[in-house]
Amino acid sequence: MEKSLLPAAPYFDRAAASATLTRILKEAGGQPLAARAAVLDKLKELLKLARTEAQRQLAADGNGRRCAEGLSQFMDELIRLVYDYTVSHVYSAENPSSAERMAVIATGGYGRGLLAPYSDVDLLFLLPYKQTPWGESVVEYILYLLWDVGLKVGHATRTIDQSIKLARADATIRTAILDARLILGDEALFSELMQRFRDEARDPSAMRAFVEAKLAERDERHNRSGESRYKVEPNIKDGKGGLRDLHTLFWIAKYVYRVHEPAELIA
Repeated sequence: MEKSLLPAAPYFDRAAASATLTRILKEAGGQPLAARAAVLDKLKELLKLARTEAQRQLAADGNGRRCAEGLSQFMDELIRLVYDYTVSHVYSAENPSSAERMAVIATGGYGRGLLAPYSDVDLLFLLPYKQTPWGESVVEYILYLLWDVGLKVGHATRTIDQSIKLARADATIRTAILDARLILGDEALFSELMQRFRDEARDPSAMRAFVEAKLAERDERHNRSGESRYKVEPNIKDGKGGLRDLHTLFWIAKYVYRVHEPAELIA
């Protein structure tokens, strides 16, 4: 098939899919529990379609990055679809308070806008204050839908204060925030998180600690996967000179020089 005839990411129409989920719910008498099996079937259908089309695209052009970007775009749309269904039909807030808002954020490789087939989908549910019953119910419902669809979802639910506090103590969490990207929800919440994170990163001692932690991670990873970069069957992700080493270089540069794209490092 010609490349131009292949469907483009995100591989489905969210408005049409949303209408389908609404119809399924209506046919189930407006009862989310009764509609759940059919809703899951529709979501599984969308996931299968996306993986099939991404595979066809990869076979047609051999462009792995395009494939990973397409799957990331699909996942963004799927999460928006699930979130909209949840807050519109399952846990709608009639008169939402200032605490009943959230930002759904992609982290890790998914945060960088790249998602390999069958890779983990890492999410941060960011809240303004402490967890509310509405927020807890929404997050739980979304996660169980995504898990039951067959996705591997890594997740955290935190306030901004909790995120910053944990980032200070844990370089892994700091790295996750470094790659964070807003999928949906309260943009002001996300902006506040990133601004506070950047302010923390300006501290020279924080910079040193982050660099030392990432280099220590690298050394431990090399010890596990082998010190030689000339192995006959190298670990292309974790081995010496592999993909994770490139990620580590960029994370350090991104943290210290406060850039977003590798091209910015030229200056």
